[in-house]
Amino acid sequence: MSLLRDVVSFAAVAGLLTVVPGLDTAMVLRSAVSHGRKHGFATALGVNTGALVWGAGAAVGVSALLTASTIAYTVLRIAGAIYMIWLGSRLMLRTLRDGGIHEAPDVPLGAPRIWRAWSRGLMTNLLNPKIGAFYVAVLPQFIPPHDSHLAVGLLLALIHDVEGITWFIAIIFGADSARAILSRRRVRRGIDGITGSTLIGFGVKLGLSSR
Repeated sequence: MSLLRDVVSFAAVAGLLTVVPGLDTAMVLRSAVSHGRKHGFATALGVNTGALVWGAGAAVGVSALLTASTIAYTVLRIAGAIYMIWLGSRLMLRTLRDGGIHEAPDVPLGAPRIWRAWSRGLMTNLLNPKIGAFYVAVLPQFIPPHDSHLAVGLLLALIHDVEGITWFIAIIFGADSARAILSRRRVRRGIDGITGSTLIGFGVKLGLSSR
């Protein structure tokens, strides 16, 4: 009963965290609007794969190492900041470039391959050490002392993933139902601009933060 109670409590905390708008939500929404449901789901699965890796890492102590080691945390933080700023800058540059074609018809932008959408979701999540810090701070509170830390940690990460994919499904199908509007060039440019600025903002904040 203790494990069940802890699982339910974690599900409530993780569920609240999932529905708070953030970088992951912006990435999935942008992918779904620009390239369709398949790419939206690929990005969502990449994000969730990263969360599962962080959950396993927290369970075996990898995230704890990042929390304790200033050098390890700093290296990952800077790498994550550079990656996010790079992605955001590419989106912003494309938004400015497309802005010069006022008479162009509303045609889909060149879609990246599915694996690329997945890898972007994965790397955005893995290169954010604050995700690891969240798991190492939260997971131990919901793991009974006499149970396997790895097994329970993976279980909790999977629960978080299920909540995440449920949320992303709602976003992806919502974007798909409004695709006629969202796929217009001006709207697409706006979404790219918002996502790009969000990525750059997260990257700058991550790069300047000490912890």
